[in-house]
Amino acid sequence: MRMGESKHITIAFLTLGCKLNYAETSTYERGFISAGLQVVSKEQKADIYLINTCSVTATSDAKSRNLIRKVHRINPEAAVIVTGCSAQLRKDEIASIPGVSRVFGCNEKSSVVPDTLALCGVTSPVSTPPPPVFDAWSSGERTRSFLKVQDGCDNFCAYCTVPYARGGSRSVPMEKCIQNAREIAAKGVKEIVLTGVNTGDFGRDTGESFLDLLKALNEVEGIERYRISSIEPNLLTGEIIDWIASGTKFQPHFHIPLQSGSDELLRKMGRHYDTAFFADKLEYVRRAMEAPGRPEVFFGIDVMVGLPGETEELFRSTYAFLQKVRPAFIHVFPYSRRPGTPAASMPGQVAESIKKERVEALEALCSELHSEFVESNRGIREKVLFESTDRQGFMEGYTGNYIRIRRPWEASLCGKIVDVTI
Repeated sequence: MRMGESKHITIAFLTLGCKLNYAETSTYERGFISAGLQVVSKEQKADIYLINTCSVTATSDAKSRNLIRKVHRINPEAAVIVTGCSAQLRKDEIASIPGVSRVFGCNEKSSVVPDTLALCGVTSPVSTPPPPVFDAWSSGERTRSFLKVQDGCDNFCAYCTVPYARGGSRSVPMEKCIQNAREIAAKGVKEIVLTGVNTGDFGRDTGESFLDLLKALNEVEGIERYRISSIEPNLLTGEIIDWIASGTKFQPHFHIPLQSGSDELLRKMGRHYDTAFFADKLEYVRRAMEAPGRPEVFFGIDVMVGLPGETEELFRSTYAFLQKVRPAFIHVFPYSRRPGTPAASMPGQVAESIKKERVEALEALCSELHSEFVESNRGIREKVLFESTDRQGFMEGYTGNYIRIRRPWEASLCGKIVDVTI
């Protein structure tokens, strides 16, 4: 397909899945803008549609396929470019969908912009050799940016397709991470969220360390707050916790995957810890970072219900464990049987109706725990970074420990960090 001059070419972006995908899409978008393409909304008729897909569940795969068909109906003449996890795992299937012009797998992300431009008859403004890992960060939001520091995973948990979709664990070189953080700061953004598939694994392939990365990022001028989007409990070391607690830009907010509160299921799924280790880790963080008059630590915990072999008794173990450790939020997911993973062929598959009941039970517990967390912080003085979205005369922002604060709209506070009493 030859479209001619870049200034006449329009492109729309559609993204499914995790914040890592959003950071990557945003990076593609900056590349196309620098080449002169005009970005339009996904509802508009565009010359090119770039769809960044997700494959974490069967529903995600279905949504990815449906999006492709939808944009092809909007403009049958458009070039449909597909990347992301579903594109990697189901490349031939996606390539056969009418309208698809090109499918990029996980090792081809650095080629998305130049190859798409070539497809449209446009010369890429930049030609560089592909790096071992595609570095990315999100732009377009005044308050925070998602900075990719790592990709892939070597764990091969029994239920998960991520190592197949994103490849082995590999890190964005620390120098590049710092360079990207400085670019983010130059845009006036105050908060960075570190993202990766297995974020705490950063540096294992480059001879660098995650703690060294945190220390270097802490020195970047203009960035006032950092969050770690997700980190495995065995990679959140005491040394990291102690350093964060010593007085840094890193906030008292941790997203830690648990997956199950049953030691039997953790072993069966190939997780690298047990519930006692997990509980001890949360207690260590609380001891290091909490004190009277100071904000409590926000823990967001991933839990998967309906794993193969999860009996009612084992589910109750998970429920009781969560009641014991009392996180501020539970991210609940029903197990999705993914072809090619060990868990897919395990006995004891749980009925969808039972998964639904268990999801509802944990969501109710989450609501209770989150309300308790907010109340326990009532009266504490905290800093809030207010967002620039006008929500019918109100504005919202988050405290360092991730409590959402709402107040009447005041344009001068957008992107500013303000002291408030929770």
